[in-house]
Amino acid sequence: MRYKYLKHSLKGEMNMFNGSGVAIITPFSETGLNLELFDELIERQIKAKTQAIIVCGSTGEAALMSYEEKKLLIERAVHTARKRILIIANTGTNNTQESIEFSLFAQEVGVDGLLIVAPYYVKPTQTGIVAHVKAISDATHLPLILYNVPSRTGVNILPHTYHDLIQIPRVVGVKEASGDLTQIKAILDIVPHDFKVYSGNDDQIVDVIELGGHGVISVSANLIPETITRLCDLALNHQSEEAHLLNISLEQLHKDLFIESNPVPIKVALHAIGYNCSLVRLPLVPLSVESHVQLMKTLKSYGLGAPL
Repeated sequence: MRYKYLKHSLKGEMNMFNGSGVAIITPFSETGLNLELFDELIERQIKAKTQAIIVCGSTGEAALMSYEEKKLLIERAVHTARKRILIIANTGTNNTQESIEFSLFAQEVGVDGLLIVAPYYVKPTQTGIVAHVKAISDATHLPLILYNVPSRTGVNILPHTYHDLIQIPRVVGVKEASGDLTQIKAILDIVPHDFKVYSGNDDQIVDVIELGGHGVISVSANLIPETITRLCDLALNHQSEEAHLLNISLEQLHKDLFIESNPVPIKVALHAIGYNCSLVRLPLVPLSVESHVQLMKTLKSYGLGAPL
């Protein structure tokens, strides 16, 4: 049995997927975006039966792109996907009005959902987070997935805040990247069953699903999409022993794909299997020699050292 994304939730709104969503990288050229390679990466994810593609996220280096580039990338993703896979655009920023304007653009070009990160740097209160999300929801009609990543934003969406967040129309899920399984369990105890809780950490996919979560928004799925899809399917179908064995076998790969700041290692790994996408933008820099040697060693041990 393969879990497909659902068309409607109990709120009467379109719901999101169960399983593997990929936080897709953005391939750059020396002069801008490499849209042809971006198309190729999307086709690869569709072939691997990934459930959703998240565009312009942290892994997509959204913070290092111009507004026009982000708009171009989102529109290209929708055009290339042709409704064969969910396209979710990260339109959240630390500026509420800017987030609304970006969300309205993404809605107009046809994305299936929006990813809304907790406002970074400004360190809002929990009440401020709720007000920010509500303002975006009031302005749009797409389902919203929250994104909690305290290590990057400096603010944590606390479990008790979900009592208010789940009252906001179209808030249908969260990418939980706090890494705190106790917190994730507390969230799951509060939200309704159809509220999607996704692991934001590849090494916690099975743990989160076994707590009652619904899948992952994954970095590793850029490199091994079929494997992450299978891992989610095993866990969602309660094939616990197989899921744990597969999860354990991936531990070193998950670790080394974060040997330095994401997305530098994942782009190097994709380059190593034949995709010319290792360029990153300042202030990100190429992998150090030491990290590159370690990552290549790990990729070789997984049979990933040559083009697929």
